[in-house]
Formats: sequence, structure tokens, C-alpha cells
Amino acid sequence: MGEWSEYYEDFPEENPANWVGDTFYPQGAERVREQRRKLAADQSTLDSEIGKMIADGKARGQAKRNTPKPGD
Repeated sequence: MGEWSEYYEDFPEENPANWVGDTFYPQGAERVREQRRKLAADQSTLDSEIGKMIADGKARGQAKRNTPKPGD
């Protein structure tokens, strides 16, 4: 008997990663995985941008609080 990974090469219908819903559809499953990878990358980029916006807003708020008002 060969390696465990070779089993899925011989019997791709047994690999749960090749199923979309209740249908054996390896090409569709790969497309779904690619979409999820792209979504994760896009979300990571957006999270980073939002973090920068929050940090900038906090810095502006802190600077505003530390700036003396006229007449003080």
C-alpha cells in the first residue's frame, strides 16, 4: 500500500475537497477555494487599511486634545 496522499490521486471522488455541496465537482471545488483565497487576501488588505485609519484618527484626536486653545 502506498502513501496516504496517493490514495486521493487514485480515488479523487473519495477526497472531500473535491466536492461542492453534495456534488463531486473537482473543478468547481478548486474555483471555490481560489475565491476563498482571494476573499481572504482582500479582507486582509481592508483590515490593514482600517487599522491605519483608526490609528490616524486616534493620533489626530490626541493632537487636538494636546493643542492649547486660544485664550488659555
